[in-house]
Amino acid sequence: MKATDLRLKEIIEFSAGRLNLKGRRLVLHDIHAFAQFRKDLLDMAGLDHARRMLTRFGFFWGQADAAAMKRIFEWDNLAEWIKAGAQLHTLQGVNRTVIKSLRIDEPSGQFEMELIWHDSAEAEEHLATVGPAREPICWMMSGYASGYCSFCLNREIYFIETQCTACGKRACAATGRDRASWGVALKPHLSFYQFGDINSKVRQLSQQLRQKTRELEEHRKLLGLGGGESRPLFLEVRSEAFRRVMDLAARVAPFDSSVLISGETGTGKEVLARYIHRQSHRAAKSFVGVNCTALPETLLESELFGHRAGAFTGAARDRVGLFEQANHGTIFLDEIGDISPGMQMKILRVLQEREITRVGENKPRPIDVRVLAATNRNLTQAIHEGRFREDLYYRLRVIEIEIPPLRDRRDDILPLARYFIRQLAEKLKLPNLRMDATCIDPLQSHEWPGNVRELENTLERAAILCRNQVILPETLPSHIIHSSPPYPASPSATRQTLAEMQASRIEEALKTTGGNRAQAARLLGISPVTLWRKLKNKSADS
Repeated sequence: MKATDLRLKEIIEFSAGRLNLKGRRLVLHDIHAFAQFRKDLLDMAGLDHARRMLTRFGFFWGQADAAAMKRIFEWDNLAEWIKAGAQLHTLQGVNRTVIKSLRIDEPSGQFEMELIWHDSAEAEEHLATVGPAREPICWMMSGYASGYCSFCLNREIYFIETQCTACGKRACAATGRDRASWGVALKPHLSFYQFGDINSKVRQLSQQLRQKTRELEEHRKLLGLGGGESRPLFLEVRSEAFRRVMDLAARVAPFDSSVLISGETGTGKEVLARYIHRQSHRAAKSFVGVNCTALPETLLESELFGHRAGAFTGAARDRVGLFEQANHGTIFLDEIGDISPGMQMKILRVLQEREITRVGENKPRPIDVRVLAATNRNLTQAIHEGRFREDLYYRLRVIEIEIPPLRDRRDDILPLARYFIRQLAEKLKLPNLRMDATCIDPLQSHEWPGNVRELENTLERAAILCRNQVILPETLPSHIIHSSPPYPASPSATRQTLAEMQASRIEEALKTTGGNRAQAARLLGISPVTLWRKLKNKSADS
């Protein structure tokens, strides 16, 4: 989990009369009312006492938020947990925090962090009721940062505000260090942090909340409130591996060269092909997708090239083929590695001559079409085994783009999940559909053998089974929650070939679904056609 992954609606539960941060009740307050409270506090208690109380308030707030973040998430590292505090302040509307620098030396205990606070609500409150200040006055924000980081590091960390918008600056700024690193510079500020044993109180409260959460989960099960057991979001690509894929796709898109897209089933090969088409000069023309394994060879030839009336039984009239329909646009040949040698020869001729001949005709018809192809097979191996033409391979593979599996680009899982939830909210007519933050770690830990398609199907299942339009961990499949493989691995699994492992997975899925192929395909995260083809290949091999 990274700090930038935090989303307010995934950590806050909204219901009539209550706002909850995973068991901790929250209350919204009005900035103008709090500004008046601040003024009254200054007038009645004086500057030093008011500062002390607001600093202590912020410190306790920061400690409580740090405890909540530890309780809810598994962070990639200590730095991400600390950065989450700054992200929370931004999400809560307190300010817009920018982390200028962060240095943590755990062996020595040294810590230093520089923050820039834009649009400080606390400074705005002060200016509205008290007026300009001579010294920085974001006492709650300084206390919050100190409390949050002290809890994370389990040592005394103090933040001192060095500039403030209440003093006429464009932004507020603060520096945090461990007590030893501050030295004598901390002495004038230390009295404002004098408090009781807040740390132990927060830990005690956190333990109580964990217990309450477990009790609530048990009650949900008893009451029956728990659940039962193609398209990447290109607007937010986080992983370096997929960023390289997108960069290459964008660079080849303006040219008419053939592109071969390879990758495992469910990685989004057709979606990438559509992206290339949209970025090309052919974007205004047709994009025609063809699943080359969906039809027998005789029908596939007619689909691709068209036919003349009377060419075969049932051909009542002339028909335009898909290549002609894609003229001046793009045709996408999916599962190209599974077509017969005869069909390979016909497609090779189209690529060489840039013309097609309808079934039952002798007259060639010129076409202007860009060809994109995709496969989940190893075509180099297929060439060595004599199952795929080498000349066609090189015609298709002017540029090759390999899409990495989802397990190799885990940073993209969360953006994809959020994208699919938005799509499902519209598709299933669940306008308030959201994912609870406790689902994030299981989703990011799963291996996703079915890749993006499996993720999409998993979330659709969870959306259908969830109650109150909130996807909770119990609505996800059990093998995802427990971070274990979907099917038990045999002791000899490590010695199996890829084909044997796939066959084993298919067999287990069919057993689980009682032989229902459609359900087995959904469980595996593949299409029924792909499952049919794999079973057919298995029969042929045996």
